[in-house]
Amino acid sequence: MSDGIISGSRSIFSSAEARKEALWWTGIAISIPIAGAAVWWLSENTINRLAPKEYQYRPGTISEYISDLLAKHAKRRRRRQPVRVYMDGCFDVMHYGHANALRQARALGDQLVLGLISDDEIRRAKGPPVMDYKERKTLVGANKWVDEVIDDAPYELSPEFLHLLFTKHRIDYVVHGDDPCLLPDGTDAYAYAKKLRRFKMIKRTEGVSSTDIVGRMLMCTRDNARFREERRELTKQFSSGEKRVVLEELENGDSSAAPRQSGPAHTTISRFMPTSRRIVQFSDGVPAPPGARIVYIDGAFDLFHPGHVEILKLAREQGDFLLVGLHTDDDVMERRGAHLPIMDLHERSLSVLACRYVNEVIIGAPLAVTEDLLTTFNISLVVRGSVSETGIADEEEQKRYSVPKDKGVMRVLSSPSDITAANIIHRIVHNRAAYEARNAKKNKSEAAYYKDKQHVSEM
Repeated sequence: MSDGIISGSRSIFSSAEARKEALWWTGIAISIPIAGAAVWWLSENTINRLAPKEYQYRPGTISEYISDLLAKHAKRRRRRQPVRVYMDGCFDVMHYGHANALRQARALGDQLVLGLISDDEIRRAKGPPVMDYKERKTLVGANKWVDEVIDDAPYELSPEFLHLLFTKHRIDYVVHGDDPCLLPDGTDAYAYAKKLRRFKMIKRTEGVSSTDIVGRMLMCTRDNARFREERRELTKQFSSGEKRVVLEELENGDSSAAPRQSGPAHTTISRFMPTSRRIVQFSDGVPAPPGARIVYIDGAFDLFHPGHVEILKLAREQGDFLLVGLHTDDDVMERRGAHLPIMDLHERSLSVLACRYVNEVIIGAPLAVTEDLLTTFNISLVVRGSVSETGIADEEEQKRYSVPKDKGVMRVLSSPSDITAANIIHRIVHNRAAYEARNAKKNKSEAAYYKDKQHVSEM
């Protein structure tokens, strides 16, 4: 009997102790966040007001020393093991939208590795490429935000290829825009990377796409700058997309051909909205150092292509700082035809600024290189390539460059490439049916993107 009473009292005592211990731990759990919040409030609000200035965070104090120490440690670690991001793509008819995607991807890490998809993969997944692999590699290799290029990357990011990226190439994240990228079977090309939580999304640059650029070129003819005066109005309608013109009539020289309505053309109107912030993002923002040899080259630089890259690289080698003058849309139209340029002045400016060989651009430079231009920008040398986009007679070119020639600061460089914007347009025109079919298919996904799009913050 006594044993039962003792056992019961022990049970009651044990239960009371358990309750007391539980309450004690509950009190600790509640007090810790309260104490933490109090410390944070005091450090953020009270201490900075009450403590003497010599103990507050300011240059020369122990707090600045610790901050600098941690920052230096972080930099050393990033140098030893940089964050590497991967972005793939076709980069066919490269434009400022591609460049802005590369800029955003680079901002997510320390090194940007670009996977360039092969010609065969593009044909299988999308249709015929406009530029071949060598030309596309020249363009991406000249982009200021690209650190490495992986050749012949597959269109599909299979588990095997992703494993290769993460191990051999030490990739930390795979990057793509917020627009859907679907494989021919309709599945997400980045599904496996997302499953591994190794995927990062950037904002797509609206207002331009390769489909849009190809569509603009489909609205051009082979006559280029040699249009007769009576056909300028026709080509102006042709380039604006007001009506679809039967291309063959123009190519066969029928200047009396009137614009005919034959269904909607597979092209879109550009939605490009330039901002001052975009120019700042693309610009180096570093002026020419004192005593630098400043080299100047001007032109339209429409449909930025490998020929432009090669001549800009050669021009940069002539001095310390490369300044590029971009002619206005009206000047380009007057010299080349009413349907050109394909890209407007702001689009062309961003494409040129994205090139690693260019330091600064003059947006809307005059056609003639004047004494005032040379003095204002302290230009040491004016250069131009031997390949001309327009085929204008030498007499007119002599007038444009008469001032630098008279001063002995003019040099004609032998162009490393004979590619021109007209060459690119001709490729589109000659294979028009294939590109129209490609654009018709792509425009469906473009329309779906704009219909269902949501706001995404840009890097």
